[in-house]
Amino acid sequence: MLRLIFSAITIGLLLLPPIAAEESTSLRVMTLNLYHGGTRLGQPLSQTVKAIQAAKADIVGLQETENEEGDSSVRLASMLKWHHFAQGGRTSIISRYPIIGHTPRKWGVHVKLTSGKTIHVFNAHFHYIPYQPYQFAKIPYGDFPFITTEKEAIHWANEARGHQVTSMLGELNVSLNSGMVCFLTGDFNEPSHQDWTKTVADANRIPVQVAYPTTSRITKAGMLDGFRAAYKDPVKKNGWTWTPTTKPTAPGDRHDRIDFVMSSLSETAVKWAAVVGESKANADVVVSPWPTDHRGVVVEYQIR
Repeated sequence: MLRLIFSAITIGLLLLPPIAAEESTSLRVMTLNLYHGGTRLGQPLSQTVKAIQAAKADIVGLQETENEEGDSSVRLASMLKWHHFAQGGRTSIISRYPIIGHTPRKWGVHVKLTSGKTIHVFNAHFHYIPYQPYQFAKIPYGDFPFITTEKEAIHWANEARGHQVTSMLGELNVSLNSGMVCFLTGDFNEPSHQDWTKTVADANRIPVQVAYPTTSRITKAGMLDGFRAAYKDPVKKNGWTWTPTTKPTAPGDRHDRIDFVMSSLSETAVKWAAVVGESKANADVVVSPWPTDHRGVVVEYQIR
């Protein structure tokens, strides 16, 4: 009788469905400023396609999408056979996965992955002037004063971009509060508070420590900088995206990291990050000739 009971239990266990393994999706998210539609430096748009393909990106937030021929992001999506969404203001999001909706003011789109999961992807191009690194370096750039202190830098950063950040966060926070997995790409035209630190200032890489408000506010909202999650030391890995068109020693310029890929995922979800640009000396993924005045950034995530 006991043997029969054990046999019944064994048969019952064999008939139970197997425990499903935790599903995950690998996703590469990229940001790229095209510089007047991707052709200003004399390269065909196919060179921008090569940059996106070399990064093996799945979703790309684009800035400065227009030139005299129209909106390059439409043509890029067509060349890649991807989906496309024009946000206005010369910004667009292109994706190998279907774009099935967008936020009311078009800061973000809803993307449906192959797994069936929907994510929200935001993209921004914040105002370029006044530009605080130039104000510190006494490089004339618009009719704005030169500065010497962190307080002045934060003031002018808020004057330049604060209203845009507030508008974007108004929509991003809705998605975050609903529990959606969110990504944010963009040319912020402002360095990161994680790069302008006391350690970097002590290494004479920057004039003073500055808690730049744009990245500070977005991080406080719950977003993580993918590149800085992968490379925590800004002295060892500066990740400069501005600019490949001049040398770092050029007296009329100041190089910095102003292009970002951020997400609501934890640090452990960041599997890889890279600067995409013109040479091995300045980028992790190289495409030459490089078609724009910004380097791109791509981050690979594992979404569980």
